Amino acid sequence: MKQDYGFFKTTMPDSRKADFYLGCLDGCVFIDFNYTAEKCINLCRISFDGYGCCYLDVKAKCINEQLSKDFVEIISKEKLDQEKITKIVLELIRLNKDNIWIDALEEYNLIEKR
Repeated sequence: MKQDYGFFKTTMPDSRKADFYLGCLDGCVFIDFNYTAEKCINLCRISFDGYGCCYLDVKAKCINEQLSKDFVEIISKEKLDQEKITKIVLELIRLNKDNIWIDALEEYNLIEKR
């Protein structure tokens, strides 16, 4: 059975700037995304209860243009398509896993355990 992450749109204080914000797992994980000049989405920051905030900054890798368009379309709607947004977010995490705390990703089942 696939995990239900329960993604939801949220906001953050001005000190945590990004273009898009999602929370999941009942607020235990918050993920911030930016829309690049190349019109692609990247994961710029992710925070986990019990771990803190992991900044990706210049190391962040983007998803391709089509997935980025899909992301923007999904997040612009009132109700998120959980299946589609989960696929995209997990792909962004997979692309950036080398720059995110692996133990946090495994604890929250955001990546397959080693």
